[in-house]
Order: sequence, then C-alpha cells, then structure tokens
Amino acid sequence: MAASYILLAAFLAIVTSQAIASDPSPLQDFCVADIHSPVKVNGFVCKDPMAVTADDFFKAANLDKPLDTMKSKVGSNVTLINVMKLPGLNTLGISLARIDYAPLGENPPHTHPRATEILTVLEGTLYVGFVTSNPDNKLFAKVLNKGDVFVFPQGLIHFQFNPIYDKPAVAIAALSSQNPGAITIANAVFGSKPPISDDVLAKAFQVQKGTIDWLQAQFWENNHN
Repeated sequence: MAASYILLAAFLAIVTSQAIASDPSPLQDFCVADIHSPVKVNGFVCKDPMAVTADDFFKAANLDKPLDTMKSKVGSNVTLINVMKLPGLNTLGISLARIDYAPLGENPPHTHPRATEILTVLEGTLYVGFVTSNPDNKLFAKVLNKGDVFVFPQGLIHFQFNPIYDKPAVAIAALSSQNPGAITIANAVFGSKPPISDDVLAKAFQVQKGTIDWLQAQFWENNHN
C-alpha cells in the first residue's frame, strides 16, 4: 500500500509540474540576469545580489513615443521589452510590448511559444483574432476600440489588423514570459534558412511549386525591434 501511495504522489508531482506556467516561479526576491555569464542555463544565471542596483529593474524605453511603421512591408512596428533588454525580468515570468500600426497595417499571424498575451488598445481600432489547434481550427475574432482588451492563449496563431485606412493605431501587450518568443508564420514557412523544400510546401499548401518559389523569393522582414 505504501508503494502505491508513493507512486501516486510521484505521478501527481509530474502532472502538476507540467501544469505550471511556462516560466518557473522565482525562489527568491529577484534574480537579475547576468547576460554576459558564460554559464548556460534555462534562462539566465543570477547576477551577484550585492551588485544589483535599481537600474537593473529600469529601462528608458520611450514607449510613449510612436515608432515608424512606414518602412515596414506589413505596416507595423513591435517594441518588445523582454529579459534581454531589462535584466531584472529574469525569473519573473512577464514582459511587454508596444505595437504601432500604420493605417491598414497589421501584426501578421504569429505565435508566442512560451507566453499568453493580453492586449490593450490605446488608440485607434484593431481587428484581432486567434485560431484554435487541430482539428477544429476555429477562429475567435473581435473588433477592438480604444480601451478594449483581448487575450491570445499561449502558443495559438493570432494577429492584429488596423482596418482604418486613414488613422494609425497603438496597443500595449503584456506577455506571461520573460522571453515569450515570436514565430511569424509566413517568415518561418517561406523565409527559413535554408529554405524548406518546395516539394514539401507545394504539397502542404496544395499549390504549384512555382508559387512556392515566388513566395520564398520574397523578403520576409521582422517587424520586431
């Protein structure tokens, strides 16, 4: 009987460990990232607490200032504040981004493999949505206005689009990881290095290989900075 209890406890521990957020919970007040440490861990090792200052938790990010969206082929500019830019975020499981949208600009379909995102519209109007996983691939979409909030579940493909032809839009997003990652679908599929075989993509998208070759020849830019 004792062995059965031990086995059950071990199983529950494994299940529980898989259910926690993507970033592990901190075990101390803070663990400021030592970005330049040669030690490789999942995340970053801690800076000596005696060397930590208030500046490790601060960044003059200028998130109150609009960024240029006109040079972007997709008409958006994402300014992400993650652990690489703010070492004090290490182990705290959070980051944020300002997203600027040109008129008719979009933040194209992408995923965050390590984070749920909550987005707040500060100015303008956005059409946003996410698609569920197989087999349903159901679209949940909504038109948001200033002050509205929308949540994109972790790992699901989502997008934001400014449907207004003569006014920009601005949003702030909070993400539940110090380093949420971003996989822009078109960039990953058609702009991989080296390219994915056009035989593979032609079969996947049910188009001629010439169409795939044309798509792979495009410049797939990164709208993150």
